[in-house]
Amino acid sequence: AYDCLNRSLALEPGQTDVLHHWIFIRAKQCLWPVYDAPAGVDPQLLRDSTSALALLSLSDDPQRQLATARGYAERKLPAHLPRLAPAEGYRHEKIRIGYCSSDFCLHPVSMLTVELLELHDRSRFEVYGFCWSPNDGSAMRQRVVNAFDHYIGIHLLTEEASARLIREHEIDILIDLQGQTSGARMQMLAWRPAPVQITYLGLPATTGMACIDHVIADRFLIPEEYAGNYSEKPIYMPDVYQVSDRKRLCAPIPTRKGCGLPAQGTVFCSFNNNYKFTPEVFAAWMNILRRVPDSVLWLLSDNPWAQANLQREAAASGLDPQRLVFAERALPENYLARYALADLFLDTFPFNAGTTANDALWMGLPVLTLSGRSFAARMAGALLTAAGLPELITYDLQDYEDKAVELATTPGACLRLREHLEAERVSGVLFDTPRF
Repeated sequence: AYDCLNRSLALEPGQTDVLHHWIFIRAKQCLWPVYDAPAGVDPQLLRDSTSALALLSLSDDPQRQLATARGYAERKLPAHLPRLAPAEGYRHEKIRIGYCSSDFCLHPVSMLTVELLELHDRSRFEVYGFCWSPNDGSAMRQRVVNAFDHYIGIHLLTEEASARLIREHEIDILIDLQGQTSGARMQMLAWRPAPVQITYLGLPATTGMACIDHVIADRFLIPEEYAGNYSEKPIYMPDVYQVSDRKRLCAPIPTRKGCGLPAQGTVFCSFNNNYKFTPEVFAAWMNILRRVPDSVLWLLSDNPWAQANLQREAAASGLDPQRLVFAERALPENYLARYALADLFLDTFPFNAGTTANDALWMGLPVLTLSGRSFAARMAGALLTAAGLPELITYDLQDYEDKAVELATTPGACLRLREHLEAERVSGVLFDTPRF
């Protein structure tokens, strides 16, 4: 795909949609610097063509994220679409909540929200699912489908027809679990099929879409002084914005040897998608390995290009590339079990861990994060705040590096944090899904 995009840009260098994908594919390969403009491409046009999703790994500027999201929405959505839902709403005995997504399958969005769908109070709410997700045959997909009172597939409908169908069902509150991510149906939302429209979880940023009224957040995730950087008005949850599934399955814990890890020494891990990695944070990781003898960094093997580039970067920084251990993708229960073998999760910045941070904390693995100004840069900090572990939130790259070294070299430090998380899992607010 990268080769095809380069050939296309050689023919016509001003294609913003091609540049939009070219940037993200470089980030996915850890080809740094990402903004290395190909011949004939205006460097400013390259930056201006960044997608809302790719930008989350490249910038912590919430105003730039808002401008990018709005610009994309303006380019993609027709102006002045008629509003389908009545402004005054409906008068239903039970409030009709509609969730819409292309990720009702084995996807992080479903893995977080499935118990939320199951626990809605059926005496007060009627729950609809509007779905254009692939049928992957997974147990997770079946569980999500079963959680809806009304499951409605809209795969074959146009966006306008989908919007009109939602309107016919008189949905009171429509919750978009997508934002500007792959598979989004932005125009369906722009028809305003419900009187209240909310975005949640799918895109950790503003949508920039005037048709979305609210975003579900907490006061760490979107402090009130940052709320002006969002096109949506925040709805603040009292503890934490992110919901959890307490029924997630965990396989038997594997051995270090079976995972290619050394028998002794500190195991740092970061199982985030590789496009979240940046040269600045990777350099800090290499410094951490240098300062903690016999330590390794356990990463997701996202794709062979990223793996080769990360090994090359490690060697260029003077470290043995063998100190990077790569884990292949696995079924959720096997992936969860791996967290029992690591000592500390090193978060990415400016695009923090979301579902992976939740999974790590659920398994009792401490997460060290670096927090910034944007939604994506505050996700793990929001979870740690709810977990009562503010000491694992840093705000400066040097402090982040020093804290990782301190935790790894202080006897019992990570074990103490594990014990705190085990108690939190049982009685704290972070994983109290019924309360959420």
